[in-house]
Amino acid sequence: MNKKASNQGPLNRVWMFFCSVKLTVVILLSLAFTSVIGTLIPQNASGAFYLQKYGQGWNEVFKALDIVDMYNAWWFLLLLGLLVVNIVVCSIERLGYTWKIIFPKKVVFRLERFQRLKHKETFSCDNSPDDLVSRYEVFLKKRVGKVTRETTDTGTALFAETGRWTRIGVYVVHLSIILLLVGAVLGSLWGFKGHVSIPEGQTTDVVELKQGAHEHLTLDFSIRCNTFDVSFYDTGAPNEFKSNITLLEKGEEVLTCDILVNHPLRYKGISLYQSNYGTASAKNVTLAITSRGSGMVYQKLLEFNQPVDLPENRGQFIMERFASGYNFRGHNLGEAFVGKVISPDTTETSVIIPLKFPTFDKMRGGQLIFAVENFEKQYYTGLQVNKDPGVWCVYAGFILMIIGCWVTFFMSHQSYCVEIRNPDGTNTLVEVSAIANRNAQSLKLKTARLASTMKELKS
Repeated sequence: MNKKASNQGPLNRVWMFFCSVKLTVVILLSLAFTSVIGTLIPQNASGAFYLQKYGQGWNEVFKALDIVDMYNAWWFLLLLGLLVVNIVVCSIERLGYTWKIIFPKKVVFRLERFQRLKHKETFSCDNSPDDLVSRYEVFLKKRVGKVTRETTDTGTALFAETGRWTRIGVYVVHLSIILLLVGAVLGSLWGFKGHVSIPEGQTTDVVELKQGAHEHLTLDFSIRCNTFDVSFYDTGAPNEFKSNITLLEKGEEVLTCDILVNHPLRYKGISLYQSNYGTASAKNVTLAITSRGSGMVYQKLLEFNQPVDLPENRGQFIMERFASGYNFRGHNLGEAFVGKVISPDTTETSVIIPLKFPTFDKMRGGQLIFAVENFEKQYYTGLQVNKDPGVWCVYAGFILMIIGCWVTFFMSHQSYCVEIRNPDGTNTLVEVSAIANRNAQSLKLKTARLASTMKELKS
């Protein structure tokens, strides 16, 4: 009675709860369901995006449940933690039994198990039983492993086995899953993914973590973009682009190197990847000014915010800024220059000069039509800035997963029995049988090949 009460104690009930296969199924289904949600609902977008797409009600639900950053949500990490505990407890529950199989105090040979097998390879020969026992004992020791000999009522049985250690393959798989989950949790809790855009010649130590959400992180070092180079195919598509980056700590340069696509820079556990690029500004802008009345085309070399006199006494023009994407009445015109015309009577008129639409300024209806003829681009480099302290844990998990799956599915604990009898006093009968904990069909082929080889050893 006391033993039963002890078995039903609270600690035992908690242990049995966590080693339940039903719990494993529930957790895996929950992770699968939530992963579907995380796939259907875009992650880490701006609040305005969710408000516009899903409405106020659903937006509040998403915020309350951390659906918009689901893979970092406390409840998702809790599910991963429960799965880790479940795997550990299940492994410990079965490890004692498996350990005794892998490392037995004494190997027990049960001949009746092999005698009950339906599949056996049988052949007969003229050699004496003692001769065959000597031959086959040496052969099995080389081919399989240590051989145990047992004398029976009708003859002699030889027993050999290999691959006891392969039973640990499933635990290697369990360990790999744990490492993958732990690596994911480490990356979620203490890692980050961000982006930074740095114009040529400028320095920053601030990384934008969530695009559009105004969440930033200050690094303990600064990043300076010295130069940015890009080459193009004949079609105009970019061929290769790279950034020459200098890292600085306390104002002193500590590292300078090039970052290319698929060739990141790693420093203090942080990886800098070449992500994108764009035109940050321009210099030496050549403006083509066409007179609507005379048809004359005039050229002017401009610098930003420096007024230049317009031909035909039309006043002055000031180039104010360069926009990488100009929004005009709900349409993105792409890269554009923005300036203003100051007429002789000091009236100011805004001028938009998109590069994709060189005749765009005609719609303004002014006496002078402005277009950009040439300019020198000043690029910015877009870098993806990541930190994942669990990445090596994940790599180790993948390696162990491959090893564990190979051992579990392609290797097995195999036991062989060779029974040698001489029932009629003339021909000696040899029966070869085998048992394995998996891959029974493969074992039949191995047993047939083993018997075939042993049959050739009789002479």
